[in-house]
Formats: sequence, C-alpha cells, structure tokens
Amino acid sequence: MEVLAKAVPIAMLTFVVSSMLAVGLSLTVREIVTPLRNGKLLTLAVLANFVLMPLAAILIARVLHLEQPLGVALLILGAAAGAPFLPKLASVAEGNLAFSVGLMVLLMVLTVGYMPIVLPLLLQGVEVDPMQIARSLVLLMLLPLLVGLVLRARAATVAGRVAPWLNRLSSASLVLMMVLMVVTNARNIVSLFGTRGIFASIVFLLVGVAVGWLLGGSNRDVKSVLALGTAQRNIAAALVVGGQNFDDPTVVVMVTVVAIVGLGLLMPLARQLSKSTQQPTAERVQAGARSRE
Repeated sequence: MEVLAKAVPIAMLTFVVSSMLAVGLSLTVREIVTPLRNGKLLTLAVLANFVLMPLAAILIARVLHLEQPLGVALLILGAAAGAPFLPKLASVAEGNLAFSVGLMVLLMVLTVGYMPIVLPLLLQGVEVDPMQIARSLVLLMLLPLLVGLVLRARAATVAGRVAPWLNRLSSASLVLMMVLMVVTNARNIVSLFGTRGIFASIVFLLVGVAVGWLLGGSNRDVKSVLALGTAQRNIAAALVVGGQNFDDPTVVVMVTVVAIVGLGLLMPLARQLSKSTQQPTAERVQAGARSRE
C-alpha cells in the first residue's frame, strides 16, 4: 500500500504535465485569449467561482450540520478555483477547449491572490502563503502550457504529431491516478460514512455544475466548460492550505474525498454532455437534408 501511495503523486504529475503540454501543442495564444475578451462571461465566471461557490460551501455545511473539519474543507475548496483537470474534462465534453484553457489560467491566477485574502477572514487562525500555491501552479501547469504553445508556434508539424501521443498519456495517467486514489484512500473514504461528508461532496459538486451551467450563457460549448470548471475545484491549492493550517487530518481527508468524488462524477457527466451536444448537431444535419429534398 505504501508503494501505491507513492505512485499517486507520480501519476498526478504525469497527468498534469502531459495534459498541459498537449493543450499547448493543440492551440495558439490567440485561440486561448479570444474567448477571454467577453467581459460579461468572465464576470459571471468569477462570480460563480469566487462568490457563489464559497457561499454554497457555507450553506451546505450548515444545512447538513457537517462537523467543523468537514465544513472547513468544503469552504477551502469553495475558494480554490482553476483546476488542472478542466481542459481534459472540456475535451471529453467536446466543449470549447480554448475557453477552458483561458478560464483555467485566469482562475488559477486569481486563486493565488484570492485565498490569502478571503480565507483568513472566514476561518480564524488560517494563514495562506500565496507563493507556495503559485509555485506549484506555475511549475506544473503554466510552464508546460507555455512550452507547448511555443513549440506549436515554431514547429506546428511536430506539435501535431506529438499532441495525440501526449493526449493518450494524459488519459492513461488520469485513469491510473483515479484508481490509485480510490485504493490508497479507501480507509479515509469509509471513515466519512455516517458524517454526511460524501453526500455533502456530491451536493457541492452538483451545485457547481448547476451554477456554471446557468451562468454560461446560450452557447452550449461554453456552458459545458463553465459548468465543469465551476464544479471541479483546485485540489492542489486546497491541499496546500488544508495541510499547512490544520492539525486535524479530517480536513485533508475531506479535500481528497471531494477530489475522488469529483473525478468519478464529472468525467461521466462530461461524456453525457458530449452526447447531448452531438444529438442537436445530428438533428440539424438531418433537417437540412430533408429541406433539400
């Protein structure tokens, strides 16, 4: 079991770096920046991730009468946006990949400044080191993304050949990471039974999906990305804050459980969104064919 536990961060590192490289090799800077010029959409995305999700965490904890460590973990997650899994989820959902990358980067940057300001106000005695959060986000996510973008700009042919292999690697490492996380945290997951922690995780994630979907506008490709991006929280940032500030291991356990439940819930949802996106398109094609007849 100890060997498997050591393999989890390796699988996570492989997934994050390979997926960020693959995304960078598949897009241009202009494609990423263009969706971010929609001021209304960005305002709603920030509202969803940094106002509504923390409020949802507080309300869920109170309504379900969660134990304090569980409620604290949920609030930390509510303040931590910009998940590295978003581009992969967007790809599975066949959403706007460029928007998912731009949104992920924006939310990550804002999280670094947001958590040190807001969490000490909401949680007494909490101190957040923005540099420690920023360091992991920059090295593991932004740097591989930048390398991919540079390679795409200077060697598009090579980028086109390498990107599919990196996509396969990221998918395989994601599956491996999910399996390892479930196996190595089985005892922690079981320990939350009877505390309403797992139920709270599901409700929290579904609220994130609903909030993002409702605020995502009329474009289905964008709605699906904002729905998935609002639900999937920045687990790395939450673990840093939870591990540094709380002696009670339940806080970190809850964050880990939300991560496992999130991947287990949002990946099938992304596939379902992909099917629902394809169906209207097929119907439009059939309608066009009938009209030509």
